[in-house]
Amino acid sequence: MKIGLALHELHRSENELAEKLLHVSDRHKADHEVHHLARDLARWSQRHVEELAEAGRRYDVDLNPRPRGETHLMARARDKLSDAVGREPQASLLLLLDLREVYTRSAGVSADWELVAQVAQGVKDTELLALSKKCHPDSLRQMRWANAKLKESATQVLVS
Repeated sequence: MKIGLALHELHRSENELAEKLLHVSDRHKADHEVHHLARDLARWSQRHVEELAEAGRRYDVDLNPRPRGETHLMARARDKLSDAVGREPQASLLLLLDLREVYTRSAGVSADWELVAQVAQGVKDTELLALSKKCHPDSLRQMRWANAKLKESATQVLVS
């Protein structure tokens, strides 16, 4: 069975989404809504990484239960960059680019959850299906947030 491949890809995608959300949070500290909400959304993906590692064991897939994170040094460098960039006009353009990337990554994660749910139904794995039903709405929420924030910001940023 190739279920392990699907779990591995979803695990990787959730990790990358969490990292991107943390990056967005750090880069846009001046925008408190973005900063705090992106951190909350990143925690969702980090939780999914942990739960996927548990599910992977049933299929002999060794997934690291610890979400990837930034090093302390990287976080401090981003803090300094965020302070400098937060006051620059280019910060709004960077926000649009970052939100676009969050949107596309979360759409990919959503598609991966759909695949895993279909596989879980096919092999009648009720635990994996329950995990998909629990986590997939989070990825949809992450995607909707990025899309709404893009819509809210695009005209002002691109016309000014």
